Amino acid sequence: MSQSNGGLPGFSMSNDESEVPLNRKPLAARMRPTRLAEVVGHQSLLGSEALLPRLIRSDNFGSIIFYGPPGCGKTTMAHVIAHETQSTVVRVNAVLSGTAELREILSAARNTPNRKTLLVIDEIHRFNKAQQDLLLPDVESGVVRLIGCTTHNPGLYVIPALLSRSHLFRLEPLAVHEVAGFLKTAMEDAKNGLGALKIKVEPRVLELVAELAAGDLRRALNYLETLVLSAPVMGTVTEDAVKVFTKERRIRYDDGGDDHYDTASAYIKSMRGGDPDAALYWLAVMLEGGEDPRFIARRLVILASEDIGLADSRALSVAVAAFQACEWVGMPECEYHLAHATLFLALAPKSNSVTTAIAAAKQAVQSQTRQEVPLHLKDSHTQAAKRLGQGQGYLYSHEYPEAISGQDYLSKPLSLYQPGQAGAEAQLAERLAQWKAIKQSIQKKGQGS
Repeated sequence: MSQSNGGLPGFSMSNDESEVPLNRKPLAARMRPTRLAEVVGHQSLLGSEALLPRLIRSDNFGSIIFYGPPGCGKTTMAHVIAHETQSTVVRVNAVLSGTAELREILSAARNTPNRKTLLVIDEIHRFNKAQQDLLLPDVESGVVRLIGCTTHNPGLYVIPALLSRSHLFRLEPLAVHEVAGFLKTAMEDAKNGLGALKIKVEPRVLELVAELAAGDLRRALNYLETLVLSAPVMGTVTEDAVKVFTKERRIRYDDGGDDHYDTASAYIKSMRGGDPDAALYWLAVMLEGGEDPRFIARRLVILASEDIGLADSRALSVAVAAFQACEWVGMPECEYHLAHATLFLALAPKSNSVTTAIAAAKQAVQSQTRQEVPLHLKDSHTQAAKRLGQGQGYLYSHEYPEAISGQDYLSKPLSLYQPGQAGAEAQLAERLAQWKAIKQSIQKKGQGS
């Protein structure tokens, strides 16, 4: 039984999914499960001993947040829960709805306490803090039960108070065999699926479509529907048709959300771990997904000093050159420069001595009384400075063997830089040890004289 939504543009209220006629709905909407047993995948969440099915069967749950990539079943889960608990769904899209609509929805729920209102908010990360705060009293009192769906990390985009009042479930992308199996069901279903069209598919087509969708079932169903509707009447969808279709597709990549950060993280860690193949793969994912090449180049510049540093100082020059090439050349040709730098950095010897050294220096500055500049090191270019004795006793390093005068450059010596043993840094470690020995020898002689 449907309820009026009062003409509000941002939400709909119903016990079923929509008022749109079945034949006008896309395949993904027609095939959406209404029972928990029909949901594809997610065995870790939906197994017989898992928490979520027990909560649904007992109809004894508070608020829920589903977090995962597009097409993994977040909204489907919400509709299944509504159907199996006989709740009235108020569906809100956070992109379209504002504070006024939220207030009216919550007021309507308070005025109909006997109705089990399930408030489903798609893209809940789009609501600002004030809008999320508005939900708290009615969520906490049980006036509405909230199901929030988001592709963004709830820890970053959902306020702590709302998060603490909700069960958080993470949904992973579906496996290829799970998607292919559901596509087969859609091809055989004459009522809601594509079975009535009498179109055949070659054996490998469903698997190819599932691979293209990369775990996104909604996208896979949209691909399949497009391929079937473009096939000849009573004809066959062939592998060649899928290959032609593949040229037009765009990979799943949210360049403003979790994909942006997660893929960049995998890219950096692959280079740090010395795996050029993995690094190139994640680079290609970002480029195909439309990532700003300058963002990628900035990551390279950071990694060159953070993870390679003195083990091969050429890394920084290569990374900076790649960044400049991105600025001067642009896409798509700057892909070559990014790949060049990616391979160089992945294959370079690794050292985090620069990272640990600057961290140790900052810790010394923050935790200890600041050292004064020794008098012999102070600037002495003015007559006033000279009269104060600044610069007196300074020994010009180039007048001594190996430029080591034996002088100290801190009032209280510190040991901050610890050289690694990879690449060029092994030689630097030997040089530094030699210099320390020369300095100690000079100082001992000075003390004995």
